[in-house]
Amino acid sequence: MTFVAGLLALTACTPAGTASVGPATAPATSAPAPAPVTTPQGPPGALPRDGEVRRLPRPGALPPVISSIPTKRKVVFLTIDDGWEQDPGFVRQIRERRIPITAFAMRDAVEAKGTPDESGGPARFVGAGKWGYFRQLRDAGVPIENHTLTHPNLSLLGYDAQRREICGSSSLIKKELGGRPTLFRPPFGNYNTDTLRAAKSCGMNAVLLWTATVQPGGKIAYQVPDKKLRPGDILLLHFRPNLARDFRILVNKIKRRGYELGNLRAYLKEHGVR
Repeated sequence: MTFVAGLLALTACTPAGTASVGPATAPATSAPAPAPVTTPQGPPGALPRDGEVRRLPRPGALPPVISSIPTKRKVVFLTIDDGWEQDPGFVRQIRERRIPITAFAMRDAVEAKGTPDESGGPARFVGAGKWGYFRQLRDAGVPIENHTLTHPNLSLLGYDAQRREICGSSSLIKKELGGRPTLFRPPFGNYNTDTLRAAKSCGMNAVLLWTATVQPGGKIAYQVPDKKLRPGDILLLHFRPNLARDFRILVNKIKRRGYELGNLRAYLKEHGVR
């Protein structure tokens, strides 16, 4: 999957009409062009400064596995997985508060096939917009990346089965959203060498893991002994019930602690992931 978040500005104009020349002809006039739409459409987030990010060692044959960004700046990165709970309030926050985040879509969740994730409470918006909801996220500047078709434990599958999961997901996202992913997140964080080989064959430039997870209520579950945010952390959320509320709590908490929200794609590029 490839990541970047873009800004869309929609403009419209009416070409000026041209009157014929003659003694009884009124002078030509131009219709005023409508003002451009200025609603925020996908923030860039904090961008890396020159020399801020340490480059990856010379890339090998397989995609790198990345769980944090090597920086000393107080910046963290938000990512969200699956696609079960399609809360419209979440999209509004991204637009109105200009919050950078990267989504890893899983087909069965987006299309509401199977049992939804209700760990945050009773579900309200499962599959409400399906791929239309993810088109809204895309239009709000959210990169949509690859999280397989059915969310299996890939380490228990052979190479061909893993490749079907990853390549099938990329083809579907390209069909539905117009862009092919370049980043891959393995379900449960489980992978092996066959996963990396399959990911490379499906066009993935990196495998993205995480350093902390976000639980219901916006609570951060750390994977480090001191239980605090660290520069370069990648946080993992899920499309769970009460997403809009929990997301608001989380973003406010991060900012109170003096951290910026970073543009993951820009930082990965600086890190050496194209």
